[in-house]
Order: sequence, then structure tokens, then C-alpha cells
Amino acid sequence: MTTDHQLTVDHLTLGYGDRTVVTDLQVDVPPGRITAIVGANACGKSTLLRSMSRLLAPRAGQVLLDGKDVHRMPAKQLARTLGLLPQSPVAPEGIAVADLVGRGRHPHQRILSRWSHDDDVAVAAALDATGTAELADRPVDELSGGQRQRVWIAMVLAQQTDLLLLDEPTTFLDVAHQVEVLDLLADLNAARGTTVVMVLHDLNLAARYADHLIALADGRVHAAGAPGDVLTEETVRAVFDLESRVIVDPTSGTPLMLPVGRHHAVARI
Repeated sequence: MTTDHQLTVDHLTLGYGDRTVVTDLQVDVPPGRITAIVGANACGKSTLLRSMSRLLAPRAGQVLLDGKDVHRMPAKQLARTLGLLPQSPVAPEGIAVADLVGRGRHPHQRILSRWSHDDDVAVAAALDATGTAELADRPVDELSGGQRQRVWIAMVLAQQTDLLLLDEPTTFLDVAHQVEVLDLLADLNAARGTTVVMVLHDLNLAARYADHLIALADGRVHAAGAPGDVLTEETVRAVFDLESRVIVDPTSGTPLMLPVGRHHAVARI
């Protein structure tokens, strides 16, 4: 099963105050695939994701979901199709883990409707998938950063949308939990055809888990396509101002970027 929802960024210009961050951006998100957005700090990755989820209104252009402007869609209607994990979410003080994850069910509930068996099942499945079931009764503000991040991901999973937007979902996680979360998203994509769009800092994890890479530089798309076509030494140099060697990962067969630091560059001369 693959979602057929079309998410398109059409000549989008974004900014804050007097500063323009993204200029005339054109992006087509492949439906039913995993897309990773990469780039240097302040290149517009999170700004783009905020506008795609209608948290930031465009100065020009549109974000279209199935041909409709997301900034004109009713919030609840959009939330049944598109879920968002922002970069630095804030939980209400004292809220328990299960209650926070349960808030992901809000788009599916009607006025005066009661909590249903389907809601229970969705929350339990999300807690189990993220390894947070044992934390269900604990206050969120007592958890470690990594535990909190997994709880937020559980909330988004409980929303059960066909599209997921995640801004740095591996923040605060150690390497083992980073891989667990990305495996979870890959499994969700494989099982349900969920379209996943995520901002990642780790180029090698992005290349390993994404079907489609978008490399941003100075608010514009420098390269987009399959990881093997995008993650090249030229792209790393242009986007990150970094010399590197790109080889084939012997485990996954995907591109593997090896940075060349100044010390090693001198040593090779």
C-alpha cells in the first residue's frame, strides 16, 4: 500500500522579518517514499518544513497538498493527512506520557465524541513502536532528552497520517536510538506506504534511509534525486564547504561520505 497524496512546493519564498531565507523554491515530494532534506545550518531546511506544515505563511508561492493550498485548508482536515514533529516541541507542564501521545488522536475526534477503542489501540501501538510503553504514566518533564524525543515521535505516530514531516527526529538520541527511530520510520513507510519527509544533519544516515535527497544551499535546491546522484563530493563541497571522499557503504550499498579535515589533508601532501 502506498499513499498517493501529492505534496508540492510551488515557487515558494519564505522569511522572517526583513530576512529572506528561502527563494523561489520548487520541490516535488515523491509520494509513498522517504525524503531527507539536508544542508548546512541556516540554509532553510526547518523553515521549509514549517511552511510545508502551514506553521509559516509564504511571502510568495504555495504549498499544495493534492492541489490545494495547505494554508487555506481547515486545520483539522489537514491534520488528518499530515503530521508534524517540529524541532523543539514543548509539552504542557506535568502532562503524562500517555496523555501527550493521546493528543495525536485529536484530529480524528469530533465535537462531543468520546475516546474510542480505536484511540486506545493507536496510542498503545505508538508507545510500543517507540519503546515508550513503560513510560506511559510518567510525567514528560521528568524524562531524559532522548526519552522525550521518542515520546514526541509516538504522538505523531498516534496521529496515523499518510504524510509525516519530521524536523531532526534524531535530536538528543544516541546512535543506537537514532538507528531505531529511522528503522521505525522505514518500517512504517514499507508497511503503510507513509510518505516521510525529514530534516537530518547526518548525511550518511540520510543517504542510507532516504529514497530521495534534497540538498539545500542558501535557500535554494542545489541538488535533488536519488542518494547516489545527490551525495557526491561536489555536492558536499558546494553545500557544506567541506572536502570529502564519497565511497560505497559496504553494509547498505548507499553513498558514504568521509570528511577530509585539514590535518589529514596536510598529512597526504
